[in-house]
Amino acid sequence: MASALKPLIIGDLEIKIPIVQGGMGVQVSTASLASAVADCGGAGTIASVGLAYGINEEGREFLEASNEALRNEIREAKRLTRGVVGVNIMVAMSNFEDLTRTAAAEHADFIVSGAGLPLKLPEYTEGSPAKLVPIVSSARAADLIIKTWKKRYNRLPDAIVVEGPMAGGHIGFKLADLRRHTEDRLEDIFASVLKMAGEYEKVRNARIPVIPAGGIFDGKDMARFLKMGAGGVQMATRFVATLECSVSEKFKSMYLAAGSEDVIIIDSPVGMPARAIKNRFTERLASGEKVSFTCPYKCLRTCNPGAVPYCIAKALCNASRGDIDNAVIFAGSNVSRVTKIVSVKELMDEIVDEALREL
Repeated sequence: MASALKPLIIGDLEIKIPIVQGGMGVQVSTASLASAVADCGGAGTIASVGLAYGINEEGREFLEASNEALRNEIREAKRLTRGVVGVNIMVAMSNFEDLTRTAAAEHADFIVSGAGLPLKLPEYTEGSPAKLVPIVSSARAADLIIKTWKKRYNRLPDAIVVEGPMAGGHIGFKLADLRRHTEDRLEDIFASVLKMAGEYEKVRNARIPVIPAGGIFDGKDMARFLKMGAGGVQMATRFVATLECSVSEKFKSMYLAAGSEDVIIIDSPVGMPARAIKNRFTERLASGEKVSFTCPYKCLRTCNPGAVPYCIAKALCNASRGDIDNAVIFAGSNVSRVTKIVSVKELMDEIVDEALREL
């Protein structure tokens, strides 16, 4: 895919099409999707969370199964493409350190980390050339990460993803603010992080590209942020509606059928609010029903299986496999604008062409 867009440079990585495909769990952004995006010149991202769910049924340790599943996905993606492929690893995962070390050992090109502050990320990747990219929802969080990394490890982030309140899945904002629509806009958060990153760049003679995410839907959105100084943009929701995304067709059909009124904010057992598509399962939860479950994984630091009303891991796994009535289906705020299933190449060509026209 040829493009007149300026590439996204992260350290010594050159991403010819400045689009980062966001990491989506559970089992949504796997090797098939990430490699397709990378093959088109973007940055593909494998979501490490939940890759072992449903396959760890023979008494194997969750840690071992998770590491093996992530290892296999990275190797498969690398087999399918020579493009840029990274891994998203949530800080909230109980096996965050192990997954990070596995991603580094398997030569992931970059590691994106959010759902908490990845203050120890450089420690777990010491000696690895993987680029380290924290996800933040405020300039304050970005500043804390940068100061901590400088003091402990004498390094800066290789890039920063700024995720705004319109994103799908878990969101780094207060539940009350999201429901009252009083949260900060992505444009404002991005501008403040960009300014702060620029100050560190001057002091350290370094480059920290800032990548906005959350609610970016088309080339017009992309062009707007590139004009504001973004190194590139991150998009996730639109990549679900592609041929290469490995989720069930029932999952994709929910995206095609969703109206704006179907997009809701739920309270997740992770301890964060999340954006999802309304279905029978979320209606049951809203009525106060508790969905009993046993916990073979203990996958989240912040989850108390005895106290939460349902297992978010199982609900997300059900979604990717098509058990829609027992699932939580994460989606971004613009999911109602998704109208068809296309190939990754078709999607990226459309976005790039529109961005170039805008620019």
